[in-house]
Formats: sequence, structure tokens, C-alpha cells
Amino acid sequence: MRQSSSWRKIALWGAAFVVAGSMAMAQDDKRIEAGINFGYTLSEGVDINPTNLGFGTIEKVNPVNSMSWGFNVDYLATPNFSIGFLWDDQSNKLNADITDGTKVDLADNHTYNYHGVFTYTVGEADAKMRPYFFGGLGATHLSGGDVIAPPTPVPLQTTQTGSETQFSTTWGGGVKFMPARSVGLKLEMRWTPTYIKTDPAGWYCGGYWGCWPVGDSDYSNQLKMAASLFFAF
Repeated sequence: MRQSSSWRKIALWGAAFVVAGSMAMAQDDKRIEAGINFGYTLSEGVDINPTNLGFGTIEKVNPVNSMSWGFNVDYLATPNFSIGFLWDDQSNKLNADITDGTKVDLADNHTYNYHGVFTYTVGEADAKMRPYFFGGLGATHLSGGDVIAPPTPVPLQTTQTGSETQFSTTWGGGVKFMPARSVGLKLEMRWTPTYIKTDPAGWYCGGYWGCWPVGDSDYSNQLKMAASLFFAF
């Protein structure tokens, strides 16, 4: 009986070590990082065909610089490479340049980013500070918004601006800090060029191939600086 009891104790201790080892491995082998970020986004507008709205002729439309926020989820395929999804929302106003040199706010607006991203993180997995770089493909959605009353008492024919979704890429990098095993902080900068339209730019002649019309692509750019709190599990 004593021998049986001893073997039972050894088996229990062995099982305890196996469980403890499995838990430790599970804690070390964190594959998901999910975080929320807050920052400030600089936005660039695009030139348009001059359009008379009654209170002036506009020649450029600009999303105004403003605060923004978003979230991202990443799957760590390896300690240095991850695949994820990024969503971002910049709440701002849509501003217009008037041909006389003045500016006027046209409407309230949201600029949403939706991107699949690929991230490479430099250094060892247990390092407390690691730089990273990422790139992604997706879309930017310019929401419709309520039109703001013009500075002169001229009625508009609409109360909302139209919405639009266009292809965009996103590129950036930053530094990841890991003060704890499951909680981290990121400081990053992200650039998002969004395709808007192509303007005619004349003709190109290539000898044997003849001549064909060419265009000048117009992009609206966003540059975001942000801090992100994320959790690893």
C-alpha cells in the first residue's frame, strides 16, 4: 500500500508539472494582439473642376485635420511576422477652397480606413522594446455628412454630401514597448494614400506602339501619429 501511495504521489506531481509546463508554454506562445489607438491625422484634399455653389466657386475639397481613433487585431504567424486587420475613424469637417482665396466649411464628415496589414517586428520575442514596420491594402470610405449653412444666405439644393469608397494602401512603422507579458504600448506613424480620380494629362507616343491618352492620378493623403494600447493573448 505504501508503494502504491508513493507511485500515486509521483504521478500527481508529474501531472502537476505537465499542467504547469503546458500553462507556461501557453502563456509564452501568445499569437493574438488586439489594441485600440488614439491620435491626430493630417489630411490632404484634392482639386476638382471649378463648381459654383451660389456663395462662391470652389476649386478644391479638403478633409480638415483632426483627432482620430481606431483598433487593430494581429495574428502572429511567427515571432517577427504578423497578419492583421486595421480600422480607423477620423471625424472632421469637409472644407472647400474658394477661387477668391477664402475657405469655407461645407459639411461634417467621417473618413474611415479598412485595411488588411502585414507587419514585420524586429528583434527577439521577449525584448521589452521592438521597432516594427507594416504595409496594407484596403479601402477608404468618405462618409456623407450634413451640409453646413454657407456664410451668405444662399439656399443649397441639398442637405447632405454624397459618400464615396475608394481603393487605398497604408504604410507605417513605430516602436512597440512590452512592460508586461500581456500588455503593451505602441507609438507609430501611418501614411494612407487614397486614390480619388485620374485627370487627363495629354498623350504619350511610343514609336511602334503609336499614341494613347495618359492620365494624372490624384490621391488624398492621410498622415496619422498615434499611441496604441494593446493586449496579447
